[in-house]
Amino acid sequence: MRAMPLSSPTSVVNAAAATTHRIKLGTAVTVLSTDDPIRVFQQLATAASLAPGRIELVAGRGSSTITFPLFDHDEHDYDMLYASKLDLLMAVDAGENVTWHGPHRKRPLQNVTAFPRPEQPLKIWLGTGGSPDSVSRAVELGLPMFLGILGGTPEHWAQYGRAYRAAWAQAGHPVERADIAVAVHGFIAESDALARSVYLEHEHRMMAQGLAELGRPAPSRADRAATYGPDGMVFVGSPDEITDRILHLHGLLGHTRQILQMDVGGMPQRDFLRTVELLGTKVLPQIRAELAQP
Repeated sequence: MRAMPLSSPTSVVNAAAATTHRIKLGTAVTVLSTDDPIRVFQQLATAASLAPGRIELVAGRGSSTITFPLFDHDEHDYDMLYASKLDLLMAVDAGENVTWHGPHRKRPLQNVTAFPRPEQPLKIWLGTGGSPDSVSRAVELGLPMFLGILGGTPEHWAQYGRAYRAAWAQAGHPVERADIAVAVHGFIAESDALARSVYLEHEHRMMAQGLAELGRPAPSRADRAATYGPDGMVFVGSPDEITDRILHLHGLLGHTRQILQMDVGGMPQRDFLRTVELLGTKVLPQIRAELAQP
């Protein structure tokens, strides 16, 4: 899609691994249905050799089949491709000497090892836009769940957290491994009004372009702006506003990772770099202080 031109997120992760020292790095989502799981593993294992313990992977099915013709896939194989490739990805990540067969490959693997090997297995998140089947799949596979959210309300998404944790406990998985991450569109500025004005211009442009490629109508600017309020799931506002909203969602969902997608619609670099600065210097300290309270 032209609206999302980064086609090789693992390449960017490797570049970031070579130039950073502390932050965790990962793909916001790797659309595994149209990628090769062994190559994805090898590319991120290479990044892990540069940044040990800092590389993670979000494996998603993809929200549409728009790119399937590009990679010579049949859209009727949508779920099969994802399930089979995710199973293989987990197998090569788990250890050496893998013997595996699945429906997306013509030939089985017999006692093979994917190199390089990271010092420890990569953390693999199951990425989902909120499909109940994906929640069940994450629990079945014992994977942390990464929610990619574009709309709805905090209360709506809380039900996915409850369902995931209840099924996780019923399956007997270790409680401490029941991680939930949340990725939303978001932007921070010195005031609520400034944040909403700047972000709406760029986010609406990105959505209009992306949905047009899918043959879908874009929401009006007014409808999109309505999702910016406290009852929506686009986190746009001042540092205090964003702090309150993250803490509110955490109280409902108990998530351990919050991601804001800031760089949208051709936004100037200075604008989203300022957001990163406010997130690190104003929002994060408040959240840490609040969650550290007994």
